[in-house]
Amino acid sequence: MSGEFTAFFYGTLMAPEIFYSVCYGESNPPAAIKSLHTLTPAVLHGYCRHRVQFADYPGIIAENGHSVRGIYATGLTEANMHKLDYFEGSEYERKDVKVKLLRKDGDKEVEGEEVGAVAYVFSFPEQLERGEWDFEQFRRDKMRFWARGDWKYEQGARLPDSVMRDDNTDPVPDPKDKAAIN
Repeated sequence: MSGEFTAFFYGTLMAPEIFYSVCYGESNPPAAIKSLHTLTPAVLHGYCRHRVQFADYPGIIAENGHSVRGIYATGLTEANMHKLDYFEGSEYERKDVKVKLLRKDGDKEVEGEEVGAVAYVFSFPEQLERGEWDFEQFRRDKMRFWARGDWKYEQGARLPDSVMRDDNTDPVPDPKDKAAIN
């Protein structure tokens, strides 16, 4: 059964393979699972996406005059949201946002309906690099390490080495480890 929650993904979770790996433990689940969700291009205004220092993934922060292109996901269950919260970890805060769905109009993409969603906003702006995070570069150079299907949600589990930061630290620090968060 499809869930009632919606989310806006702007980083690694824009790749369906990673979304399914996080929420279902495999990058290519059966069609019945895929049919529970819609993944639609969307834009979030008033935010900017930056690469997190020493990491493969981005964070967004509020910044006037900027916008972030991403994916609007529907059909999320409470269990999906719990797994997404765990995946995003203490570096991010789940916030309610409004996004504009994107649709094709001839050869160009135009903004359409405005809808509500949650987005994971980065909590430590001082840990962000200046400049935009590049999804296509991530797909080309790093995604194969993130969508292998070996990401498992287990309380207290360490993420696979393929998703560790460049400095070999866990991108989801233990909230009890203040040194890892600060």
